[in-house]
Amino acid sequence: MSIELDDRGRALENEYFRRQEQELIQKMKAKLGAEKNPAGSADCPKCDGGKLVETDYENIKIDVCNNCTGVWLDAGELAQIAVREDNNNSWFSKFAK
Repeated sequence: MSIELDDRGRALENEYFRRQEQELIQKMKAKLGAEKNPAGSADCPKCDGGKLVETDYENIKIDVCNNCTGVWLDAGELAQIAVREDNNNSWFSKFAK
């Protein structure tokens, strides 16, 4: 009878540690997934599989697709670029008005 209880105790202990290891593996997978796809990165609206990567353009943060190299601007970024270009009297400042 005590052998059966010992076996049962070991089985329960093994099951407990198996569950703990499974939870740890899931947490590690989630962490690796978050590192591969940072929270700030989003899917490119133009191409399949492209991710938008935040890039610095003259101290203005813009999003550039790592696949199709498309440039995407958030609210206010076009205005910031236009103001800078307006100071340089470039064609872009005339276009953005």
